[in-house]
Amino acid sequence: MTILEDLQWRGLYADCTDLEALTRRLAQGPVKLYCGFDPTADSLHVGNLVPLFALRRFQLVGHHPIALAGGATGMVGDPSGKSTERNLQTTEQVAHNITCIKTQLSRFLDFGSTTNPARLVDNSTWTAPISFLEFLRDIGKHFSVNAMLAKDSICARLESDTGISYTEFSYMLLQAHDFYHLREATNCELQVGATDQWGNITAGTDLIRKKLGVPAWGLVFPLLTKADGTKYGKTAAGAVWLDPRRTSPYRFYQFFVNADDADVIKLLKVLTFLSHDEIAALEAEVKNNPGARSAQKTLAREITTLVHGADALAAAMKASEILFGGLLDGVTEALFQDVVGEVPTKDFDPAKLATPGASLLDLLVQAGLCPSRGQAKKDLEGGGIYLNNVRASETARAVTTNDLLFGQYLLLRKGKRTYAVLRAV
Repeated sequence: MTILEDLQWRGLYADCTDLEALTRRLAQGPVKLYCGFDPTADSLHVGNLVPLFALRRFQLVGHHPIALAGGATGMVGDPSGKSTERNLQTTEQVAHNITCIKTQLSRFLDFGSTTNPARLVDNSTWTAPISFLEFLRDIGKHFSVNAMLAKDSICARLESDTGISYTEFSYMLLQAHDFYHLREATNCELQVGATDQWGNITAGTDLIRKKLGVPAWGLVFPLLTKADGTKYGKTAAGAVWLDPRRTSPYRFYQFFVNADDADVIKLLKVLTFLSHDEIAALEAEVKNNPGARSAQKTLAREITTLVHGADALAAAMKASEILFGGLLDGVTEALFQDVVGEVPTKDFDPAKLATPGASLLDLLVQAGLCPSRGQAKKDLEGGGIYLNNVRASETARAVTTNDLLFGQYLLLRKGKRTYAVLRAV
C-alpha cells in the first residue's frame, strides 16, 4: 500500500491540487514535504498531531519532512478557521513559543536519520530580511485581490461582523512565500495541512508556478472532529495540550480512555501508527464487546507513549488505578493531585484530627458520601467504606493526622466508584 493509499484508508485525505500527478511523483522516489506550525501558544495541542503525524508517516516510508515553526507568520496570525482576529503577540512571546514548540516537534520526527533526516526551519530567517517594498514588488504583484477574496478563509471573515484586517488578509501571501522559498532553496515539492489551510496552500502552488515554472503540490487532511461534527481535542477546561505542564499525562491519558465508541476507531487510524490489521481487530472488539473498552485503552496507551513517553504512561495508568480501588503505594503527590481534580473535594480543618482524632462517621457526612451518621454506620458495617482505598470496618474508627496522604488529603470511597476527598487547609 502506498503512502497516499494509507492516508486515504486512515481518513486522512481530503483534497489534493493534482492527485494523479502527485501519485506519479511519489512513485518516482522520495520527496521533500513541509507543514507549518504557528507559535500561537507555548505548546502544540491534540489537533496539531494530525499534520505532525502525517510528516512522520511520510518519513517512515522514506520521504524528507520539513517542520516549519512560524516565527514570521506567528507575528501576523492566520485568519483561517477564526471568526475574530487573534491578539497580536510580542516578539518576546513569539520567540518563547517557538523555543517550546521546536522541542515538541523534535519528539515526533527523526532529525538524526542517516538516510532521510527531518529538518526544522523558522520562516523568520528568510522573511525578516525582506523589506516591505521588496515583498510587494516580488511577491504581491503575483496575487489577484479578486482571487484572494474568493478563498474560503477570507470569505468567511468578510461575511462576519468583525471583517478582516489588512494584516490578516496578508497572511496568505506570507505562507505562499514560505512554500516558494522552500521550493527554490530546498527543492520542497509538497505542502500538507488541514483543510482550513487549503486557500493558503494553493496560493503557494500558484506562486511557485508563476515564479519558478516548476510543479508543486498541496495535500490537505480533514480537521479532527467528533462523530457529532464538533472539534476534537477540546474539554470543558479548554484544549488538550502536549505540554505536560498544561495538560498532565494523567489527564491526557484519561481524555483518550474516555473517547466515545463512535470516535475511537477513527482516532486509532489518525493518531496512532498501529497497522491496519491491529485496528481492524480493535474495531471488531468495539462491536462485539464494547464494555471492555479495549480500543479506548489501546488508543490512550499508544498516544500517551508517543507524546509523553513510557514512564509517563506507567505513572498515568497507576494514577488511573486509584479510581478503581488500586493501592496508593508508589503514587506521587503530583499524580494524586491530578486524581483529586477528578472527584468532589472539600476543605476541612486539620485540627479536627488532633488526638484522639476525628470520627470517620463524621468525616463521611462532611465529605457528602453519607447523608447522616446513621447511614454512615450502616455503610461501614456493610463493608462499603474505604479510607485511602483500604476498607474500613470499625464504626468507632478515629482518623488522625497519620492518615493524611502527603500531609494534606483523605481519600474516601463508598462502594466501588463513589469517591470524595477531604483536603486539610
